[in-house]
Amino acid sequence: MGKPTGFLEYERVTSKALEPKERIKHFNEFHTPLSEREQRRQGGRCMECGVPFCQSGMMIKGMTSGCPLNNLIPEWNDLIYSGNWRQAYNRLKRTNSFPEFTSRVCPAPCEAACTCGLNGDPVSVKENEFAVIERAYEEGTAAAKPPRIRTGKKVAVVGSGPAGLAAADQLNKRGHSVTVFEREDRAGGLLMYGIPNMKLEKGVILRKLHVMKEEGVVFETGVHVGENYEAARLLKEFDSVILACGASEPRDIQVPGRDADGICYAVDFLKMTTKSLLNSNLTDKTYISAKGKHVLVIGGGDTGNDCVGTAIRHGCSSVVQLEIMPKLPDKRSEDNTWPEWPRICKTDYGQEESIALFGKDPRMYETTVKEFKKDKSGKVCGAVLIHVEQKKDPKTGRIQMVPVEGSEKEIAVQLVLIAAGFTGSQKYVADAFGVKLNERNNVFTQAGSYKTNAEHVFVAGDMRRGQSLVVWAIKEGREAAKEVDQALMGYTNLV
Repeated sequence: MGKPTGFLEYERVTSKALEPKERIKHFNEFHTPLSEREQRRQGGRCMECGVPFCQSGMMIKGMTSGCPLNNLIPEWNDLIYSGNWRQAYNRLKRTNSFPEFTSRVCPAPCEAACTCGLNGDPVSVKENEFAVIERAYEEGTAAAKPPRIRTGKKVAVVGSGPAGLAAADQLNKRGHSVTVFEREDRAGGLLMYGIPNMKLEKGVILRKLHVMKEEGVVFETGVHVGENYEAARLLKEFDSVILACGASEPRDIQVPGRDADGICYAVDFLKMTTKSLLNSNLTDKTYISAKGKHVLVIGGGDTGNDCVGTAIRHGCSSVVQLEIMPKLPDKRSEDNTWPEWPRICKTDYGQEESIALFGKDPRMYETTVKEFKKDKSGKVCGAVLIHVEQKKDPKTGRIQMVPVEGSEKEIAVQLVLIAAGFTGSQKYVADAFGVKLNERNNVFTQAGSYKTNAEHVFVAGDMRRGQSLVVWAIKEGREAAKEVDQALMGYTNLV
């Protein structure tokens, strides 16, 4: 332990965010990194516990506790404190393929499981990770390191989100020749078009993709496997195939008036904004604009919050965000003890911006849509909202959200964004390769395995486990790479 009393002497400090009314003027990241001196002090807050829950990656009551990648957090916290940044990077990269992504978008289950957080503030693990990787790029430590020997084996990865990139990165380091196929015009998948620029600037993704290309990974964009590129051709040309296409089938809202113009999925809204931003700085007007509109966001999760923040940057007149579940408590309840994931109410950046701009939190809890209203031209002009309450189904014993009669309320709406999650993978890809799906519409594999029922075909990420965190996608990609390597070589030395 670099500083045995660090957790007693140093207060938790994190990077400062621009004020909401300033940051909504652009789509750039808006945090100012800490100084090196302060960042080293933050590393010194780590207790280097005998049992480091921060790196456990356990599932407790269906929720993640600690880092799923089992990052060696106490080790690189100590190295940060001592100023050994190069070695800190080496230890961080041992388990995490993309700290430049996770340090920006991960909800940090490591911090939620930090022992310091039991009786105080947890170590700022996410900030420390950010400092390590950004310094590595500045000093050249994160530069390309192509493999010295090639195995002669060829692997195709379908999908360039975090799972696909992680699998490609690992297999390429092993010496296999890897080609990544992406249906969009840019590689990056969810990272590129599913996460707004203010959370993850696209230059960060392009920087890493450039390194991977220099290391030998080939990227083929605009290739829609299962449509304009036959699965049979892929299986013929490559020794193994990894499917990493995500859980990209959006959940719909089936109520009267759903066919009105002006109702779209959040994923389309966010993708079109980012694509227009990258192509023309929004001047081409090829995106769904919220400017001057009353916006309704259906869904209280991260994607819903991203829609709130994006709509505000467009210049919306107002924004309401519906959450069907009750508001979580502001502090841990007695039955939600450490090191479980804290089920508490958090106000994210988009909600902060709504409060600053419109004077109120956009969220309406225990509320859903009963009906959409259309004007004479068929455009959405309003929504009938209804309050719901929790009731136990007498037959199944499950808790259901039941509408409360007489609680209807109509609001004016010109744009509706459905951010209600996803129902699994898109079936046409599975059909193209002849792989089985499970009852949740995800690709079926045996427990602990990433191999599908189809010969030489593997799967990783949300396509296998369902909608989840970026950090879990990276974990899945790395684990799938190990299984593919084992199948190709008879053994594996990947970790």
